Order: sequence, then C-alpha cells, then structure tokens
Amino acid sequence: MVDQLSFDWPTGVALGVDDFFVSEANAQAYAMIGTPDTWPDGKLAITGPNGCGKSHLARIFAEQSGGVLIDAADLAPDFQTNTATVIVEDMQQLPAASEEAMFHLHNHLRNIGGTLLMTAQTAPARWTITLPDLASRMQATSVVQITNPDDALLSALLMKLFADRQIMPKPELIRYLAPRIERSFAAAADIVARLDAAALAEGRKINRDLARDLLDKRG
Repeated sequence: MVDQLSFDWPTGVALGVDDFFVSEANAQAYAMIGTPDTWPDGKLAITGPNGCGKSHLARIFAEQSGGVLIDAADLAPDFQTNTATVIVEDMQQLPAASEEAMFHLHNHLRNIGGTLLMTAQTAPARWTITLPDLASRMQATSVVQITNPDDALLSALLMKLFADRQIMPKPELIRYLAPRIERSFAAAADIVARLDAAALAEGRKINRDLARDLLDKRG
C-alpha cells in the first residue's frame, strides 16, 4: 500500500474503474461535452481509435443530459424519438437502410434546437454514407479528435485496464511498461491482456519480471 500512495500520478488522474482520465490527449473532447450550447448547429462528433474513451465520454454526456444513447448499428429504419438530446455511437457502422432515419433524426433535432453527439473512429467525411443529403449534413459536423495517449494518459490507462481485471500491480510495473510499448490504446490493452493470460498459464505474479519476459519474446 505504501507503494501505491507514493506513486507519482499526474495531477487529476483517478484510479477508479469508472473514472475518466483527463490528459492532453482527450482534454478538448472532455471539455466539449460539458458545453453543448457551444456546438455549431447543436451537433458534435468525437473521433479516435478503439479504446480511447469515446464511449465513456458518450455515457458521461448521456447521464449529464438525460439523452437517449444508441449504437448506430442498432438504429432502426423507422427510428423516431421526441427527446431533445440523442447520442449515436460508432457512426461508421450505420446501416445503409437506416440512413434516412438518421437524416430525419438530424433534422428533427436541428428544428427543435436539440443536441446530437456522435462517436466514430474516423471523421464524418470518411463515413460510408450513400444518402447525399445525410452525407452533406454529417460532413458539416464539428469534430473533436482524441489522439493517441500521452505519457500521463498511457500510465493511467494501463492502471485502469489492470483494475478492470481486478489486478493492482506495483507502480514500478507501470513505470516499466509505459516507455516500452507502443503509445496507443490498442497496445495498452494488448499488454495487459497478455500479462494476465501469461500469469494464469504459468502460475506467476504480474510484475516487472513477467513483463520483461513477454516483451523480450515479442522483441
């Protein structure tokens, strides 16, 4: 426990599983969901790679706003809602059959002064939307991107990924891993999963020695 208390975490980083870690990589996106009244036309798209926290932000915004949250892949062709706030996740997965429903949803929210938050891996210009009217409206959406993690976020992310598996490693392991893996959300998730699997398979503790063995094998 002394090691945990003495670990020099960046300012503002929390260790709770449900906490969102704010750093330079995601600070703009985090700030934007707190000020929806500043979004042009009341719409915003948050983009970034898998695991970067888009869904976490979407759920924070849904809770704050009382909005309806739906996956684009589950948007029914006859979808309608009377709510003034809608969050649509993974817009790159929007079915072609649901494009017209999305078009009407967009117009409905604009007409009533509502709010539309969308998430995706890529910017709206790269979404495979075939309905021209919808494509033009999506491409006019303001975009905020979550970039690959900086040092602060990568360290916090590793700790959260371990905590998700009910593992609390010593701080020295995080210090060892952070500069030795690719600075990406996917790489952080991969090393944590591999360490967990190796520890179970080999009956070893998750520590620096195990991490060094795994990284040496890959190297």
